[in-house]
Amino acid sequence: MADAYVYYFTNLDISTGKTVLSKRLATLEAIKGRGEPVMETQTTVDQTELDSDGFLVGRSVGGSDPGDELWGEIRSLILRATSRDREALELDESTEGRLKYLLSVESRELRNQARQLQKERGDLLAAELNEAGAGFDRSEICQDVG
Repeated sequence: MADAYVYYFTNLDISTGKTVLSKRLATLEAIKGRGEPVMETQTTVDQTELDSDGFLVGRSVGGSDPGDELWGEIRSLILRATSRDREALELDESTEGRLKYLLSVESRELRNQARQLQKERGDLLAAELNEAGAGFDRSEICQDVG
């Protein structure tokens, strides 16, 4: 399995002299010498989501758009499930059947979590669209189109 644990971390802002929270998540190895990990922020991601320095890339985390953040979580869950599926395919059923089954169960659970988040994201986006449309008078929209 190619899971990795990443964390936000605190470091000293040289310009202000204050301790600040990082904007990116990184592995403990990447954080060494850069600051102190905030252990409560541990997040599990797929190894393929890390750059060569151990920082999370290709995923919006802690941004202003909750829909984008959910999409990043969904993508990560799917990558982790795919990783387990790939590993299970390489195992011999007769000698490693139990591990193959466990990987299959984990993959299924990760995909279920991804589906749940996809539903939440869909609901969130639908609510945003409804809010955006709530300020318009329907007749004004029809006049503009007509």
